[in-house]
Amino acid sequence: MPSLLIQNGTVLDPSRNLEQRADVLVRDGRIAAIGQNLGDADRTIDATGCYVTPGLIDIHVHFREPGDEEEETIASGSAAAVAGGFTTACCMPNTKPALDNEAQVEFVLRESERVGLANVYPVGAITKGRAGKELAEIGSMHERGAIAISDDGVGVADASVMRKALQYARMFDTVLMQHCEEPTLSGGAMHAGTVSTILGMPAIPAEAEQLMIARDLLLNRTIGCRYHIQHISTAGSVELVRQAKRLGQNVTAEVSPHHLLLTDETCRTFDTHFKMNPPLRTAADVKACIDGVRDGTIDCLATDHAPHLPEEKELEFQYAPFGIIGLECALPLYIKALVEPGHINWMQLIDLMSTRPAKIVQLDKGTLRERADADITIIDPKARWTIDVEQFAGKSRNCPFHGWQVTGRAVATIVSGDVKWNLAHK
Repeated sequence: MPSLLIQNGTVLDPSRNLEQRADVLVRDGRIAAIGQNLGDADRTIDATGCYVTPGLIDIHVHFREPGDEEEETIASGSAAAVAGGFTTACCMPNTKPALDNEAQVEFVLRESERVGLANVYPVGAITKGRAGKELAEIGSMHERGAIAISDDGVGVADASVMRKALQYARMFDTVLMQHCEEPTLSGGAMHAGTVSTILGMPAIPAEAEQLMIARDLLLNRTIGCRYHIQHISTAGSVELVRQAKRLGQNVTAEVSPHHLLLTDETCRTFDTHFKMNPPLRTAADVKACIDGVRDGTIDCLATDHAPHLPEEKELEFQYAPFGIIGLECALPLYIKALVEPGHINWMQLIDLMSTRPAKIVQLDKGTLRERADADITIIDPKARWTIDVEQFAGKSRNCPFHGWQVTGRAVATIVSGDVKWNLAHK
């Protein structure tokens, strides 16, 4: 493999709390050295004015393959990932059929290798068919390379099934990712509050999320499984996690860009690009999520990238599917929500988007230490640009941030020492 030298950038490595102006030398797909006067290489990238960071990692994406390849595939999703600066993505199991057995896990890994862009790791289903009734083949999926287990799209409603799942996850030392939504309180189209009442829209209360979190934390109190809460969205949920961490429970949580930047007020437009699950909440919930990021209650940032066809999103608000895409614009949106207002700094941002996600799913990534995989993202923090979905590499266009003016962009994405995306040679 050709060697690579990244020159004149500012290295940010949260795994070592390292911030310095330095060059990075890559040989044989691994970090060879960081410093000055590192010699020559087969290829050189000038990173003047840029941050050189561990490759960004998104532990919550939907690539739709198999079953809905017209919306996204592992190939198109990987292209979207590297265009957004992500070197690694963990894809959810709500495909058709569900990723609930070792053959499906192996398919994702083979297809990711064939495509040769981002590292794509499958998340296996907790239950067969994601039906919430019978545990899937957790052990064999784990052995074949499933990075975690989840029934994302639905929560595991049966407490007995959930208790067994926590025990199995503990046995195999894998992380259980839960979509927290009590089904008897679900079925709505937006957040239950003043806006939904005015619009006469069926709605999902904050308690739907909070009840399942509280139940799972209670179930897991003596089991100690690595329990991860997906796309947290309410103030009450953040406080439940905060209290659980104070008690020493093994719990982590993620938040998505839209739950840091948008509220249910946007639903007054009836634009289905503002329809997602969990739904957009109130300004108080947004503030609580930001506070949760600031104080460490929320452990990482994840997009919940969810592609849909235009004709699906053109349905009436009540009947359109939940979900938006996010991989290609997540970085500047997090900058806008968290860095620009001064809630966190750049080192903390990269920690939340790389080092800590790697720890949650136990990947030996999220670092620029010597001999580590050369998964690297080069970011221009001052690049000003307009989000344009028509320029996205992924298949779908369902993004509520189209037309937003943002600052900060991944200008190069390097996976195992190979430059997969370079904005200068798009």
